[in-house]
Amino acid sequence: MFTEMPPLTLAHVIISLIAIASGFVVLTGLINAKMLEGWTAIFLATTVLTSVSGFFLPAAHLMPSHVVGIISLIVLAAAIVARYLYHLRSGWRGTYVVTAMIAFYLNVFVLVAQLFAKVPSLKALAPTQTEAPFVIAQLVVMTLFVVLTVVANRGFRGFGPVLSPR
Repeated sequence: MFTEMPPLTLAHVIISLIAIASGFVVLTGLINAKMLEGWTAIFLATTVLTSVSGFFLPAAHLMPSHVVGIISLIVLAAAIVARYLYHLRSGWRGTYVVTAMIAFYLNVFVLVAQLFAKVPSLKALAPTQTEAPFVIAQLVVMTLFVVLTVVANRGFRGFGPVLSPR
């Protein structure tokens, strides 16, 4: 499957999978009140690259994936500003958690959509992605992310002193 992809598409998929994997690590850190600096940098960088590289994939017109990419870049900008410019001071801590988790959710949202588009057994269940199995899967993912974001925000409040600029 991967060997049949054009190089840019393959790079986009690999970067997206790294973003998703590192997102799980960052989420776990937030829930456990740990700022995982390296993982955070990898997550934010690869998630930005995922959104940006998506605009270079072949498309004849503006697609829903482009809209998701635009939204992702907006929330990522807020997450990066909260983390690296305001160093999680005061309300920026919650802003960081919420916006980083929205960006993570959007990556997983697209992953689920791609799975339903590319995996034959899932495509058979929801060929137009308007059928109940697709909608239910996306609602489960969204609900899980809402709950995990609330838990992460509560857990990360317990994260030591606010980071100071270096």
